[in-house]
Amino acid sequence: MDTKTDTKIGVWPTLIYRDGQAALKFLTEGLGFSLVAQYPGVAEGSIAHAELAWPAGGGVMVSSIDRNAEPNEFDKYVDQAAAVYLVHDDPDALWPKVMAAGATVLREMRDEDYGSRGFAVTDFEGNVWSVGTYGGEIGASSTGPQQ
Repeated sequence: MDTKTDTKIGVWPTLIYRDGQAALKFLTEGLGFSLVAQYPGVAEGSIAHAELAWPAGGGVMVSSIDRNAEPNEFDKYVDQAAAVYLVHDDPDALWPKVMAAGATVLREMRDEDYGSRGFAVTDFEGNVWSVGTYGGEIGASSTGPQQ
């Protein structure tokens, strides 16, 4: 019996960094993403496209601004910080890794009145990474908007 299931990811937060290699290091060593795919850009060390999987499901896509010979319509967003929320079962265990990777504290570890425990940091280019135990309202029993 084949038990393999294919999960189609429907939302991919996409971040453009000035230093793509530093971004991959922060995301894998600090936050705990797994690098799934990486394709080089035209400049030495640049990233045309990278996909990183989050352990609880989903992922992010990353590229660096020097990936193409000529700027494209997305490059203007490199200086606009993104904000991504990550669900994690044990944010207390992740905290020291994120700090060791050079994150800047935006919000200290704390318990929220809605039952989540977590923190928020910024990476070296100002993107916000919030981590918490709250998993959202969309679950396995959710079928989409109710009519």
